[in-house]
Amino acid sequence: SISVYEPVRGKDIFIVQSTCNHVNDNLMELLIMIAAMRRASAGRITAVIPYFGYARQDRKAKSRDPISAKLVANLITTAGADRVLTMDLHANQIQGFFDIPLDHLLGAPSFVEYYMNKFPEETCNHEDDFVVVSPDVGSVGRARNFASKVHMNLAIVDKRRPKANVSEVMNIIGDVKGKTCILYDDMVDTAGSLCNAARALVEKGGAKEVYACATH
Repeated sequence: SISVYEPVRGKDIFIVQSTCNHVNDNLMELLIMIAAMRRASAGRITAVIPYFGYARQDRKAKSRDPISAKLVANLITTAGADRVLTMDLHANQIQGFFDIPLDHLLGAPSFVEYYMNKFPEETCNHEDDFVVVSPDVGSVGRARNFASKVHMNLAIVDKRRPKANVSEVMNIIGDVKGKTCILYDDMVDTAGSLCNAARALVEKGGAKEVYACATH
């Protein structure tokens, strides 16, 4: 149960709750907190959700699949949230699932600052010695945007996934031989894709070394 021990009438309320493990418990707690604040006559309620659970289920991949990301968006809106703030959604179209304002923050600026400080352009040739690698075709747009900010070229790992949470690396698109690779992704679940991609970059592509970064 949720109890609000301070008056919130007419105030701006920010509820910070990530919906990672255990996603259902955290999601339900978030909804109850929003509803409690709404009934306590809060002025505006902003749900700050660093990791938005169920974001991967954003479309019907096969017949009779749910679109769980849309369901969760509806639940948050119905509970009484006025605005949502989240980071690096698995798919940008999820922003359109909400009928309330949504602020979509990106982790890229933090990664850009980190790698530009770790490998300063004054001492490193970013274009010749480094390459940003997308771990799969679906992340190309995200990786390309990151690569442009750190002034590095882009490569892509093309993989086939025989079943859920199992990935098999097939091809490396781009030149990684003798280069330092930065694998850039939005989230890591089992890390199977990331490990297979790193292994392929070294064994098949001849990469010098591999770094990895992900928001979630």
